[in-house]
Amino acid sequence: MKIAGVGLVLGPLLLLAGVLARIGVGDFYPDQLAAYAADPGRMVWSYSLFAAGVVMLAPGVVELGMRIRVTHPGWAAWGVSLVVLGLFGRVFHAGVSHLAFQLVDALGREEALRVVSETYGAFHVFKAVNVCIMAGWVVLAVGAFRAKALHPVAAVGLALAAALPLGVLKGSSDPVSLAALAGLAVALVPLGVRVLREGSAPRWWLVALVAALVPAAFFLGMVG
Repeated sequence: MKIAGVGLVLGPLLLLAGVLARIGVGDFYPDQLAAYAADPGRMVWSYSLFAAGVVMLAPGVVELGMRIRVTHPGWAAWGVSLVVLGLFGRVFHAGVSHLAFQLVDALGREEALRVVSETYGAFHVFKAVNVCIMAGWVVLAVGAFRAKALHPVAAVGLALAAALPLGVLKGSSDPVSLAALAGLAVALVPLGVRVLREGSAPRWWLVALVAALVPAAFFLGMVG
């Protein structure tokens, strides 16, 4: 499945690019808001790349689950379900982070910091998936190892993704986060390359259609 291969390759690389773009910024929300106030373009690119990587991981995770399911359907079902729920949670966090950055533009850095500080612990339904964000990668990695869908080093790299910090306005540029994302890339990018090499190449007109639809979708989203 070509889209799964693209997701397996681009997902980890986009996450890593997003985190590398904010290297040197403190990991928690006061520093993240200050960094946005000082250089909004850098932080928008950083968070956008990270959010895009989270979305791109979804079809790749499903593809890995299908390979695990051949011999270990239970591990596949639980691993994919937990990881995808965790990805939903990260997309929610990205949306709240985006809103927080807009507060800086609308209210100024100090007032935005006050609002975020007073509301940071507010309840939301996605708090329930925080455990999925961490545990899902471990379950999927164990299933991939048992099913021989990944070799041992790749399975360990996949499990390392559980160490990536979660939440709103988390910088995630510390050494632990970089190690977690490097492990994810080691686990998934080679698999993605193999998936892309399997089967026949997509028709030229389909590639052209997708290439045209991407900017069209952005345009419609901006004017809609």
